[in-house]
Amino acid sequence: MDKRKRRVRHGMVKERVRILVVGGGYVGMYTALRLQRKLSAELRRGEAEITVVTPDPYMTYQPFLPEAAAGSISPRHVVVPLRRVLGRCRVIVGEAESIDHARRTAAVTTLATGEARTGARPLRYDELVLAPGSVSRALPVPGLAEHGIGFKTVEEAIGLRNHVIEQMDIASSTRDPEIRDAALTFVFVGGGYAGVEALGELEDMARYAARYYHNVRPEDMKWVLVEATGRILPEVGVELGRYTLTELRRRNIDVRLETRLDSCADRVAVLSDGARFPTRTVVWTAGVKPHPVLAATDLPLTARGRLRCTPQLRVEGVPHAWAAGDAAAVPDVTADPPGTLCAPHAQHALRQARVLGDNLVHSLRGEPLETYAHKYAGSVASLGFHQGVAQVYGRRLKGYPAWFMHRAYHLSRVPTFNRKARVLAEWTLSGLFKREIVSLGSLEHPRAEFELAAGGKHSQDPPENPKGSS
Repeated sequence: MDKRKRRVRHGMVKERVRILVVGGGYVGMYTALRLQRKLSAELRRGEAEITVVTPDPYMTYQPFLPEAAAGSISPRHVVVPLRRVLGRCRVIVGEAESIDHARRTAAVTTLATGEARTGARPLRYDELVLAPGSVSRALPVPGLAEHGIGFKTVEEAIGLRNHVIEQMDIASSTRDPEIRDAALTFVFVGGGYAGVEALGELEDMARYAARYYHNVRPEDMKWVLVEATGRILPEVGVELGRYTLTELRRRNIDVRLETRLDSCADRVAVLSDGARFPTRTVVWTAGVKPHPVLAATDLPLTARGRLRCTPQLRVEGVPHAWAAGDAAAVPDVTADPPGTLCAPHAQHALRQARVLGDNLVHSLRGEPLETYAHKYAGSVASLGFHQGVAQVYGRRLKGYPAWFMHRAYHLSRVPTFNRKARVLAEWTLSGLFKREIVSLGSLEHPRAEFELAAGGKHSQDPPENPKGSS
């Protein structure tokens, strides 16, 4: 940055500083929120500018995705609109394609550049916060790109809910045993939080929904969890992992450890142990990888593609660049042995964002920086309604107490009082009334019916699945 923009007078930023936040997830939103609070006077005087570049105009609270998929929470209450929360920031809906930090420039594409076909436009900055998060780590499994379903976004969660209910509709309306068997077979790949919680909630929802189908029973459905290692939910410890395995199998869920998905071409899931499952549903939750934009920067990366960071959340050896969350390899100063990195999960991301925001302000004002230090408190996981596991500060909980702890913890962490109140109200109402089991898959193709009426291509060539649950 130009030296004149770094001058400080009476502890305040003298010249205008342009701060670019890449990403609108946990770290991006919370860092921008912290900055707009700490720099409120500078923003008011025009001495600072905060720009947030994000592919979506909202932050998704991902721990609630399984409950949204199961219908316990409305999708709109799982997301936080960024423009409403970040009223003093400039929010750009788009993607940072590459970053040239030496020149303090990011190449950004937006909906407008896409319409005009002008390509990425340069966006200049003085301070950079990289928080793009992670993306699904898809392996070159035959058929996965064509038939797999992810579980990282609210759209995927709601699409999966619609898809599961629609498969039950298909099974209920056919006499063909092969079609019925494929429709009622659900394969989940990945035994971490995302896979176990998504499977637990959706199996619980489908079992409840089956009472409204005259010819579909819970035992007709086949739920399969495929995990490449020898255990599931490693985050909650060995004992609770074994309990979770026993609980899932007690619910007739086929859990296959040390097994891989070799293929799902032609809608047949082929596993490494030789098992074959004709299925219309393969949910891929087998890990994540750093966002591709990190590879398109001139910043130092680890062997796994994450940004090398200091305990103060600076990018190592690079001035005016900061990072946290999934994109950052941050040393865990509370862990043994030395050199251990903070795990890429929400517990660290939320706390790192606050320290990052504070340190960026300290840097602008010439003040000492704080060191990020947080000892891992534990983990909570839901396995369906009134079922869960939790390990908090060394204490292990199972069943209803763990499920209650899961809800209480995440209710306290979901951003804004507005969202907390709405989620609590929905939970209260769901305890008083029956579940909603309506599929709204047609939302994914809102123009299909009009095209049919207007004599468009769909009138002659209807889609394979007109409700949108492929």
